[in-house]
Formats: sequence, C-alpha cells, structure tokens
Amino acid sequence: MNNSSCYRETYAAWQRDPLNFWAEAAKEIDWIQAPHNIFDAKAGVYGRWFPDATCNTCWNALDRHVLAGQGARIALLYDSPLSGVKRKFSYSETLMEVATLAAVLQDFGVSKGDRVLIYMPMIPETVFAMLACARIGAVHSVVFGGFAPKELATRIVDATPKLVLTASCGIEPKRNVPYKPLLDGAISLAEFKPHATLVFQRPQAQSVLHENDHDWAELVAAAKTRGQQAPCVELAATDPLYILYTSGTTGKPKGVVRDNGGHMVALKWTMKNLYGVDPGEVYWAASDVGWVVGHSYVVYGPLLHGCTSILYEGKPVGTPDPGAFWRVISENRVAALFTAPTAFRAIKREDPKGKYLGAYDLSCLRTLFLAGERADPDTIAWAERILGVPVIDHWWQTETAWAIAGNPVGLGLLPVKPGSPTVPLPGYDVQVLDADAHPVPTGQMGSLAVKLPLPPGCLPTLWQRDAEMVESYLREFPGFYETGDAGYRDADGYFYIMSRTDDIINVAGHRLSTGGMEEVLASHQDVAECAVIGVKDELKGEVPCGFVVLKAGIDREPAEVERELVTLVREKIGPVAAFKIAIVVNRLPKTRSGKILRGTMKKIADHDAWTVPATIEDSSVLSEIAKALQRRSPIPESKLEELRNQVQNRAFTIWARRVQGGGSCSGDAESDWFAARDQLGIPQDMAL
Repeated sequence: MNNSSCYRETYAAWQRDPLNFWAEAAKEIDWIQAPHNIFDAKAGVYGRWFPDATCNTCWNALDRHVLAGQGARIALLYDSPLSGVKRKFSYSETLMEVATLAAVLQDFGVSKGDRVLIYMPMIPETVFAMLACARIGAVHSVVFGGFAPKELATRIVDATPKLVLTASCGIEPKRNVPYKPLLDGAISLAEFKPHATLVFQRPQAQSVLHENDHDWAELVAAAKTRGQQAPCVELAATDPLYILYTSGTTGKPKGVVRDNGGHMVALKWTMKNLYGVDPGEVYWAASDVGWVVGHSYVVYGPLLHGCTSILYEGKPVGTPDPGAFWRVISENRVAALFTAPTAFRAIKREDPKGKYLGAYDLSCLRTLFLAGERADPDTIAWAERILGVPVIDHWWQTETAWAIAGNPVGLGLLPVKPGSPTVPLPGYDVQVLDADAHPVPTGQMGSLAVKLPLPPGCLPTLWQRDAEMVESYLREFPGFYETGDAGYRDADGYFYIMSRTDDIINVAGHRLSTGGMEEVLASHQDVAECAVIGVKDELKGEVPCGFVVLKAGIDREPAEVERELVTLVREKIGPVAAFKIAIVVNRLPKTRSGKILRGTMKKIADHDAWTVPATIEDSSVLSEIAKALQRRSPIPESKLEELRNQVQNRAFTIWARRVQGGGSCSGDAESDWFAARDQLGIPQDMAL
C-alpha cells in the first residue's frame, strides 16, 4: 500500500477503539446536547449510535455556516440545460428559503415525527423541502419524480404522510412529464389520504389545483411578507431524518430509515477523508435527489461540510451533447465529480475519442468518483486517459448512505486497481463468507457481509418493520449484515465486487460471476457497454447470454462482433463459462439512475412472466430485448403451450369477475385475452 497514505493507521485506530474513533468524528458536529454514550448495543435492532445526544441536521447544514460568517458562500448551484435556467443560492439565501418553507409546513400542522412525501424534479425547491422538513423534525420521504401512480401509492400508504410536496412537472429531453395527474392517481389508489398537497408551478406545464391543493410559491411569498421563519427543533440523534424506499421482494417497498446524529457524523467525515474536498470547494454528485446518492451527496454531505453543491437537471449526453459534463465542471470549477459508471459509458459511446473535452478547461477537477453499479476496468481506464485524474470506484448501498469500501483520497490516495473499489473504510469490517458463514480463502468468491454493528449513518431499521429488517439483512449470516453482493478479497486487502449474489449463475455445477464475463466483453474495442445474464438451460441449468451496445460510429456486421466476443470470453475465462450467445443491441434497459435491469432481462430470456419496473427510464427497450432474444433463441413449443394455457386461464378469470360484478357475459373475448397477457407480463408482440 502507499506509504504516504495514513489509511492503514486510521483503519487500525478504528479497529482498536471504534467508540473513541466515532466520538472524535462527532466533534465536527454542532450538538445541542453532546453525546456521552457513543453506542448503546442494547437499543434497536443491532444497537443505536449517540443515543443520549440531541441535534438538528438543518442547523448543521445551514445555520452554523451563516453564523460563522460564511453566509455569502454559494451553497447551491442550479444548472438546468433542460429548462435553460441557471441559479445560485448563497448559504444565507438558502437558509431564508428553508426557514420560510418550514414555517409554511408548520401552518399545515406538520410537526416533529410527521411524514412529508416529496415528489419533485431536480430543482432547488426540492432541496429546500428536504431541509425544511429536517429543520422542524418532520420525516421526509423523497420519491423519484415521475414514479407511476401504483408505486407512488404504496409509498403513501406505508409512510402515511400528512403533507405532499410536488411540482407541476418534470422535464425530459423530448417531453415534459406532468406530475400532478400521476400524484392524483396515486392518492386515489391509496387507502391513506394526505391532508394537503403543495404544488410548485413550473412554467413548462401548469397544474390545475383541486380541493386540498395549494400553490407553493404563493404560500411562501405570503410567509416572507409576514416575516415567518421556523426555528430549528431539538431532536434526538436517533430520531428519523428520512425514509427512502428501495425495492422489496415481498411486493412492498422497504423503507430505509436514516437517523439524524449518526448520519451527520458519517457524512461529514467522508467529505474530507474519502472525497478529499475542503469547505468552500465545489462538489458535484451528478445524481437525482430521489436516490440515496442525491440525499447523501447532493444535499446533506456537501452542505454539512460547507461546500458548494451542484444541482444538475440534465443528462450526460443529449443535453445538448457529450460535452455536457465537461461544461458544468469547467464553468463551476468543480473539484470532485461523483457519478455512475453508466454516465461515462454513455459519454464514451457517443464520443469515444473525447473530442468534446477539448473545448473546456478541466484543470480544476482533481478526482472522479464512480458508484451505483460495478465500474468495469475498461470504463475506468478510458476516463483516466481522457481526464488525466484518478478515477475512484467505491462501493456502497442505499442502506448504508455512504461508502463501505473506497479509496480514501483525503487520507492519501492508495494505488488504484481497476475493477476494485479498494479497501474497507473505518466502521466496516467486511468479510467474504461461504454459505455456512465461514470465511473463504483470499482470492475466492463468496458473499460479502459486514460484521455488526454497522457504523453511524447506516440504516438502524426499516420503517415500522424491525422484524423485516432482521429477515432481510441479519438472518442469513448471524452477527453480520448481508450486503447481497458477491466478490472476493485479494492478497493486498483490496475488495472486488463482482455482482449481486443473485447474479451468480450456476453453469453445470460451476458458480460463475456475470460481472467477470462483463469485464471481458467490455474490454473489446468496439463495445460501449454490456450486460450478462444467466438463461435457463435444460442440460447445464443455466448458460450465460451477453448483450452488448457498440460504440457510436462502429460500422461492422453485428454477427462478426458477436463471434469475436464469444471467442474472447473463451480465451479469457475458458470453456467452463459455456459462453456461446452474444447479442448486439441498440441499448440496454436501465433505471432512471442508470442501473441495468438484469433481473427483468433474465425473466424475458427465460420466458417467465414479467412486469415493467417502476424505475425504468424507457420501457420500450424491453420489447427490443425480447425481439432480439426471439431472433436468436426461438421459444420452445412446450413453453408456448404453457403460456397459452396461462393466458386462457387468466382470461377466464377476467370474464368471470366481470360477470359476477353484473357485467355482460358475452363481453369481448379478444379484449379479455389481451388484458390477460398484460397482467401476466407477456409482450403483445410475442406470437402465441
């Protein structure tokens, strides 16, 4: 390891005395009542951090910087190529907006412990809303703007928000997305009804306001006229700051809970020690605030540290070109950029030689951080080559709020190993375990688990579901938090996260990582991005199938590239991989945060029933994947017959329910048939 880095010494200090380590880190926070008891092992599901302390997160993010004479420093830079608007907010201006909005929330009866659902696009008012809730002790739950009514309704029912804050629309490159009809649909579906809705009207599309709807801007303007501002409310460090929903396996979303005290301590520590930025510098996390990265590193982390944070309403390509990120970095003198690997794969695909980079001065940029999905070595190497700065992969989850493993720039950069997020950070004792919870040898793949207790900032539980917290994360490996990721540790202590544990495929008894195969495919000179899934096979159990998107400007026969890819995997991994199917496609199905929907792709390939995920960016991609698979691997007649029977049975059920409800018994058989297909997730263009 790098002798100039103090990582080893810092990690060892945490190992020797974890309570003292976090007590020292906690001195960076303004407490109302400072913590004396650092950790209570008997509280909560696995213990609670700083149980006797009180604090306020909004105070630490805004008020204390203003009181320290930094009110004129820019807190937020809003850059929206989609709307053509740029705005700057100083810490003093942000505090005024937040305190006023907090007073408006109090006028609606919102108080400590009440939930407020925020269904908003990437605009400054979204950040104001989150901090206003934190100021008065309300628990915010941000739902990604544009979520479908059904998915939004499940979150309303689970969180039971007193108030909903929304905007009239979001903006996509080719269209506006009206939010109010989606929200109205969700509220009509939900068994629980919020008391009221505040609507921020955007000029691109205005909403019609109904009963219980209120104009956000009018209320805030009136409160400013009256001089209304809400003071910070004293909260227990263990009180919830927010609920962030992530997909659950039971059909119900899992509400990840974040506390106030531990969350502040952890994020404040990472800003300098992991990301290597100082107060006053510009930090840009190119993420939506609806995701955990947006919560941690668009809103809370940078503001707790006194940085300038960028709120970007745009895309890495197409708004207007692959130079969009370079423009934002150059104009705003960004010191550190944090984004998802998929963003750089998109830029690499459109501009593989980095021609757009030449128009901008990026001398301000010191580091690029990648997370959110596995960063393939080819993308890391490309980014390093064109940017000339260290490219730091790091590994974390919605549940943890900050990195489990990373390369701690502030402690001294360690040697970068492409494909590895480097080493575990203080607070995380990461183990590689077999199915019986025994450690596996160095270099051998296993399940990645973190020894309890989890450090400050990580989820203490799931919203109103302690038992599900245990079942989901703590049961499989007693004494450990199960990450759900698979990987290995090398002789230097570097970790390699290869895939989700459910992405490990079993080929004729051999457990193989799809991530390892994707690494090989991505190394091909013509490949921009790829995904490998396991497809059911009667002989081998599963066989790998690779989907690849070619770089822009590649004019070759797809079949030729596909043959080369099959040969490449055979050479690099060996015949044991049984890799014989590579398919060139125009694009891959992704969530709005850029994660590839491998699970849905697998269901399509296995001819299982599937539904369109609520988080998908463009659902039409799934039909393209289905057609590509049909061309390469026709559905067996036995499977077609099984699907026909399923549709017939479901169509009969639809008919019977209609008749029982007093409807016509003759009906429309064709409509019932297509409704049955839709309910079963069978594409309408699949011939049965």
